[in-house]
Amino acid sequence: MGHDDRTQHLHAGTAPATAGAEAAARRDRAVRAAVEQGVVGPAAPVAGLLDVAGIRASAAALHAAFDAVTPPGTPVLHAFAVKAAPLVAVLRLLRSAGVGAEVASPGELALARAGGVPPAETVLDSPAKTPAELREALALGIAVNADNPQELARLDTMTRSALTGSPIGIRVNPQIGGGAIDALSTATPTAKFGVPLRDDDAREWVVRAFLDRPWLTRLHAHSGSQGMPLEMMVRGVAATYELAEEINERAGRRQVDTIDIGGGLPVNFASDEETPTHAQYARRLKARVPGLLDGRYGLVTEFGRSLLAKHGTILARVEYAKHAGGRPIAVTHAGVQVATRTVYMPTSWPLRIRAYDAGGQPRNGPAVGQDIAGPACFAGDLLAENRPLPLLEQGDYIAALDTGAYYFAHHYSYNSLARPGIHGFSVDADAVRFAVAREPQTLDEIVAEAGGGAERDALRQL
Repeated sequence: MGHDDRTQHLHAGTAPATAGAEAAARRDRAVRAAVEQGVVGPAAPVAGLLDVAGIRASAAALHAAFDAVTPPGTPVLHAFAVKAAPLVAVLRLLRSAGVGAEVASPGELALARAGGVPPAETVLDSPAKTPAELREALALGIAVNADNPQELARLDTMTRSALTGSPIGIRVNPQIGGGAIDALSTATPTAKFGVPLRDDDAREWVVRAFLDRPWLTRLHAHSGSQGMPLEMMVRGVAATYELAEEINERAGRRQVDTIDIGGGLPVNFASDEETPTHAQYARRLKARVPGLLDGRYGLVTEFGRSLLAKHGTILARVEYAKHAGGRPIAVTHAGVQVATRTVYMPTSWPLRIRAYDAGGQPRNGPAVGQDIAGPACFAGDLLAENRPLPLLEQGDYIAALDTGAYYFAHHYSYNSLARPGIHGFSVDADAVRFAVAREPQTLDEIVAEAGGGAERDALRQL
């Protein structure tokens, strides 16, 4: 999308603290309405809620952030990382807000296409693309970032045998180091992604790959992640930009015309404030890598968590309230199946928990340390341990906040627990309205996924 077409986004930008307070107020109204309207309750004891106004505001703020640091006419594609919220309804909503899609599997591409994202606004990234995936992308005209020399060799063969309108680039790893969460750090010396620029002869190999292939026009790096400071992210982008400049100088022309800086902007999970913001990141890029944003290069971003996390809530009913060893335990229907990262890595992925009474009103009272337990049959299935909260009672509700990305849309089928329904909501002066983004999973669907059809009797016949 060109700069001139994005002027409608320039006016988005409520101050973060105010925006956070408004979002919290919308959330409280939505929780009460979800209880009153039966979105959650005894028959539907866990559900995901998505704040549609918040998602739209984040998309607008992203556009405004990069509009502010690029000249008019600069081609900028913001491609949402589908892995963060693989829901067709979300992709359609973001598409209506001028956001494309970054996909990393055939399934994610299918979701993007179902969400109406055109090929020209779709980017394919993955460290393990099959020949079939590459052929489909090239046939559709989807941008492809080659991960390694072997993949580039496949593309050599494919581009010789068939014409394509796909922009094609190479993903590089600037090897700038890791952040606070090792498992998410994509730019360490031994990370599995991209061509490692500091390895022996790797940089020269990348330059020669471009000089030998005039159809290579993009460079891609993704150095950000949760737990990564902004300055390290900027260093990764700077290294990629410097490589593009070197390639173009040696080619004697502007061969690299677009730089894909990836996503990975971290999210604040400690409060309702949205920080860091896309605008803060864009300004740091402008100060540190001004040539990237002076209009000579097209730009692609691949943000995911930073667009969706703050706008999702897991709402779960307290089925039982009990004590063990003197500690209160609220046994809920939200655990490892909807918050897998938090349950298995609680220090890296702590979630805020808000307590509501049986009517959906915020619960008041003195804070008491208590465990917020999930329904799965292992002792560590906890959303929070000894967390100070107003004492929860049977029939109350807990809300796990900031879960709009990588949580309730990423179901983990432990104990064959059903996937919860996911509901978008809008709030106005008179009412809260809900729309189903994904239906709750039925027991018949669980059985079918487990190979339970009448014809599936093959094992006994062996």
